[in-house]
Amino acid sequence: MSSFRTVWKIFLETIPIIVMVGAISIIPNDFILLGIYIIIIAVAFFLKYEKNEWIIFLFGFIAMTISEYGFISTGVEVFLRNSLFGLMPVWLPLLWTYGFVAITRAGKILNNL
Repeated sequence: MSSFRTVWKIFLETIPIIVMVGAISIIPNDFILLGIYIIIIAVAFFLKYEKNEWIIFLFGFIAMTISEYGFISTGVEVFLRNSLFGLMPVWLPLLWTYGFVAITRAGKILNNL
């Protein structure tokens, strides 16, 4: 596979993340943003779902929620939007969670070179 094609395939995997990050400054309501994230992720999985990705998704959700909670509670990170546990935006774990899926997919693309 050519380098351009490899980069292109990885870029396509990041489109949901780019859209989710872009929506943060446009949508001030964290719960509406969470709903939009759920829709984006559902559409992304409808378009492409690889075997056992739900395990990666679940692991990412648990690991990143706990990690972010730890970072925030120690003062390493501070969020102005704190709709989850009074510490972080309610949508943040989903953004990270889908990031786990995209990184895994990118790794598979690179392994198939």
